[in-house]
Formats: sequence, structure tokens, C-alpha cells
Amino acid sequence: MKHIAITIASAAALGMSTPVFASADGSCHFHGKKPAAEATVVSCAVQRKDVLVTSGKIDTAWKAVRQEKIEQVEGKKGAEWKVTFKDPAAKDKTKETLYMFFTVPGNFIAANFTGQ
Repeated sequence: MKHIAITIASAAALGMSTPVFASADGSCHFHGKKPAAEATVVSCAVQRKDVLVTSGKIDTAWKAVRQEKIEQVEGKKGAEWKVTFKDPAAKDKTKETLYMFFTVPGNFIAANFTGQ
């Protein structure tokens, strides 16, 4: 009896959940080791920046800031993409530059204001 109740509850939960599908807008998850093109990484960085703004993790002023620089750097676990956004109008000068890090294939690693 207990197993039947669990099965019914599980089926009901699955039936009420909303399926999630990847779309062109959310295509910033990559498999394999093939290096991503710079344009792909910049596009993913802009998407990630917008998510950070929407979630309130960074100021809304960052929404209008464009990518300034992209380069490959040596990270703790090997090569990484480092994408830089600069907001010269930032009130807090310690948060004038936003750095975003991605794996060489293009997966997001981290974002910060220190560049480390």
C-alpha cells in the first residue's frame, strides 16, 4: 500500500511539473573540449550579465554596459576566457569593471569585480 501511494504521488508531481527545454537564447552550455569562438563567449557573457542584473546580484546600470575586452588567460585549472565589461560611470570605483570567466568550450565559471 505504501509503495502505491509513493508511486501515485510521484506520478502526480511529474504530471504537474513544467518541462524545461533548451532554446537558442539559453544555449550557453557546452560539452566536449572544442574551443568556443570569441563571439559565442561574448554572447554568453552578455546573457549571464543580464541574468545577474535580473536576479539583483549586480546593479541595474550594468544592463546597458557593453563588453569591452575578451582574452584567454591562465586560470587555476588551465586556460579560460576572461570577458571584461567596464562602467566608467560606476559610483563605486571598486565595482567599475566586471569580469566574467568561462571555460575554453564556453561554460560559465564565475563573475567578479576583482579579475581574479
